[in-house]
Amino acid sequence: MEKTLVIIKPCAIQRSLIGKVIHRFERKGLQICGMKMMQLSDEILMEHYAHLAQRSFFKRIKDSMMITPVIVCCLKGIDAVNIVHAMAGKTNGREAAQGTIRGDFSMSVQENIVHTSDTVENAEMELKRFFSDDEIFEFDQFGLNFLYASDEI
Repeated sequence: MEKTLVIIKPCAIQRSLIGKVIHRFERKGLQICGMKMMQLSDEILMEHYAHLAQRSFFKRIKDSMMITPVIVCCLKGIDAVNIVHAMAGKTNGREAAQGTIRGDFSMSVQENIVHTSDTVENAEMELKRFFSDDEIFEFDQFGLNFLYASDEI
């Protein structure tokens, strides 16, 4: 099963949406394997958003991500990366479909509630960036046979 990263952003924390966001992932059947609150540093944001460092909006992203602590989560499930990314919706909340996290809770391209990994490779790198090995847990999730067909697990 795949693991993926979700960052619940400061805008969601300020708006008291933490439980609503986590509830959606749990209701879908994704397993939470790690979760913690942390204050993001300039260094970790430079690494995480290095692909945007030359863009005019980079400072806005960094400033926004440091307003409050964030909550980072490791979620696990079959095709977890694609499922979580689809659940988040388009980056711009005004364009995101209703029913997605951003479509239901965001009106902004920046203040868009969550960051999610977009590929399996990025998920692996991002999880290592935000979690040490002893912060991600492996344990049996009871009821898997009610989430997946027997030949899927």
